[in-house]
Amino acid sequence: MDIKKQILKLQEVSQTLEPSPSTRKHQLGKVGEFVNKFISELPKTPAYSPEKENRKGLQLSKSTSDLDELIKIYEEEVSAKGINPASGGHLGYIPGGGIYSSALADLMAAVTNDYVGMYYSSPGGVAIEHEILNWLKKIFNFPSSSVGNLTSGGSIANLIALTAARDKHGIKNEKIPKSVIYLSPQVHHCIQKALRIIGLEDVIINYINLDTRFRIDTSDLEKKIKNDKENGLNPYLVIASAGTTDTGAIDPLTEIGNIVKKYNLWYHIDAAYGGFFILVENLKEKFKGIEMADSLVVDPHKGLFLPYGLGAVLVKDRKAVYKSHVYRANYMQDAVGETDFDNPADVSPELTKHFRSLRMWLPLKLYGIEPFQACLEEKVLMTQYFREILIKNGFKVGPIPDLSVSYFWYPFENMEENEGNRKLLSLLHKDGEIFFSSTVIENRFVIRIAILSFRTKLETIDRAMEMILRHLNKLI
Repeated sequence: MDIKKQILKLQEVSQTLEPSPSTRKHQLGKVGEFVNKFISELPKTPAYSPEKENRKGLQLSKSTSDLDELIKIYEEEVSAKGINPASGGHLGYIPGGGIYSSALADLMAAVTNDYVGMYYSSPGGVAIEHEILNWLKKIFNFPSSSVGNLTSGGSIANLIALTAARDKHGIKNEKIPKSVIYLSPQVHHCIQKALRIIGLEDVIINYINLDTRFRIDTSDLEKKIKNDKENGLNPYLVIASAGTTDTGAIDPLTEIGNIVKKYNLWYHIDAAYGGFFILVENLKEKFKGIEMADSLVVDPHKGLFLPYGLGAVLVKDRKAVYKSHVYRANYMQDAVGETDFDNPADVSPELTKHFRSLRMWLPLKLYGIEPFQACLEEKVLMTQYFREILIKNGFKVGPIPDLSVSYFWYPFENMEENEGNRKLLSLLHKDGEIFFSSTVIENRFVIRIAILSFRTKLETIDRAMEMILRHLNKLI
C-alpha cells in the first residue's frame, strides 16, 4: 500500500474527531439540557454528599459510549458527590463562583483554542488579558508600569510574586539560611508551599503575634525585624493578608506598609479571598494601604464569582519578574517581536496558557460592575445576619469579621465542648443540605462560615439555621 492510501485509510478513522454540523448541534443540545437541568435543580440539590464515586463507570476502555450515557455518568458520579461548589448552600471553604456567562466564554475559548502565551500568537487574546490587568491596577491603585498575569489561581499567583521578591533581594546560596520572612500564623498555606518550590525551604520564617481580631500586631512585627537585623540576619519579605482563610481578617495594611518601607523590605499582600471587596464603597477604607504592596494577589474565581481556575498577580518591579521567567528558545524566535504588551509567558512559569481571561472579560462586558458590587455587599450583610441568628439561638461566635468569613460553636454542657461541635459538624455533613467546614482557633474546634457564592441568598441562611438547630437538638 502506498503512503497516500495509508493516509486516506487512517483519515477515515481520525475524521471522527471532527463531527458534522448536525452532530455538533445535537451534542450541544444534549449538554445544554444537562446544564439547564443542573442549574434549575440547584436550590433543592444537597450542597454536600459524603457518598464515594463508583469508579467502574469512570474507567477508560477500548469500547465507546454515547453522549447520553456519559452525561448520565457525569451527573451521577461527579456533580452529585462530594462538595457541590455551584450550590448556594456551599458555606464551607471559600467557594468558587461559576456564573453562567463565564461558562459560555470558556466554551468559546476552548473551541477557538487561542494560544495566549505570546502576543504574536493571539494579539486580541493577549490584549484582553492586559485590559483586565489594567483594570485591576486601577482598582488597587497600582502604577500602570506594574507587570501582571492571570493565573490558574492564588497558588501560582503567589508563587510568581514570591519568586520576584527572591530575585529582587538576591536570596540564594549561603544567603538563604540567614534570610527572614515575616508571616501571620493565619497566612494561606500556599505561601509555605511556594517557598519550598522556589528553593527557600531553609529561610527563617518568623511568625508575628496577632491581635484579638487575628490581625498582625505591627509593634511585634517591627520589634522582630529590629531584633533580627541586630543579630546579623537578613530580613527581606513581609506578607500580609487582605482576608485570611480561617477568619477573614484584614491585616493593618498601611501600618505594615510603613514598617516595610522603613526597613526596605519587599511587601507582599495576599488578597486572594478578600481583595475584590474593595469594590464595595463602604468597605474601601478597610483596604487602605493595599496600594503600598510591592506585589498583590487576588482571585477572580472567588470575589468575582467566576468558575475555578482564575487568579491574578500584580508586581511593581518588572525587572524582578522578568529575571525569574524570561527565557528564549530558537524555535520561538518568530514569536518575539515589538509589542506594547508583556507576553504572558514572560511573567509566569506557564508557557502553555489557556485563554482564561475571556471568562472574566465577557461577564464584565455583559453586565458591568454593579451586579458584582451588589453581590459582594450582600454577602457581608448575610454574614452579619447569620451571626445574629446564631447568637439568638445560644451559639458563640468569633470576633466581628472584616468581610464574609466567620465561625461559631455551641457551648455544650452535657459533653466536652470540642467533642460536641465535632459531632454537630458530622451530623451536618451527613445531612448535606448546607455545607460547612471547620477549623481550630486557639485550641477550640469551630465551624466555619464562608459566604461568597453568588447563589447564596437570604433564604439559604434561614435554611442553614433550621438545619443546624435540627441536628443540635439531637445532641443536647
